[in-house]
Amino acid sequence: MKRFYKHVAVEPAPGGFAVHLDGKPIRTPAKAPLVLPSLALARQVAAEWDAQETEIRPHLMPMTGLSNAALDLMRLRRGDIVANTAAYAATDLLCYRAEAPQGLRARQDQSWHPLIDWAQGALGLRFVVTQGIIPVDQEPGLVETVRLLLDAYDDFTMVAAHKLTHGTGSVVLALAVVEGRLTAAEAFDISAIDEFWQEEFWGIDEEAAEHRALRRQDIVDAAEFMALARAEP
Repeated sequence: MKRFYKHVAVEPAPGGFAVHLDGKPIRTPAKAPLVLPSLALARQVAAEWDAQETEIRPHLMPMTGLSNAALDLMRLRRGDIVANTAAYAATDLLCYRAEAPQGLRARQDQSWHPLIDWAQGALGLRFVVTQGIIPVDQEPGLVETVRLLLDAYDDFTMVAAHKLTHGTGSVVLALAVVEGRLTAAEAFDISAIDEFWQEEFWGIDEEAAEHRALRRQDIVDAAEFMALARAEP
């Protein structure tokens, strides 16, 4: 789509703040009003629209895309999204440690075990840890407990939690970011320990490294989106 507007502005709206293009408020793909909960997020979305030159490139507008998801997908499919995210508790990345080599296992234990302990102490979530990749049964009720925890989040926070969980393979890491235990960059790097270990021995695959950098940026964007949405109006 070519840029069809000249001026971008943020205006107060019922329930928050709206972004206007040439005086007209933006709507989501599902035609809902794009009303954002904080001035900070609205300004960032406006900046993305203002930065578009001759063509509108959605892949360069992460805050707009996440806002659309919070207003459209969460309204239409919130229950499914919460359940899908909570289901990661059954096979969380941090519960599956390498059988070998010992150096990799030690690195996983050093980074992952404190977070398993944190989840139990801070959130009441007790995870069973195993070696290898054969699925281990978690305690009955764990997934439902995680689902209830996630369901208490507002739509904007839940969108971020969903992205963080899928991007790291771990709902524990996602919760650690949402609850302020980790930064998004820390969470992603912890989730990629196995990849970094392989690179130390076999060298860097440039294509894989580029793909990892994009995944990492998605995680950082999700956390930034959450922080902006939570900012004081």
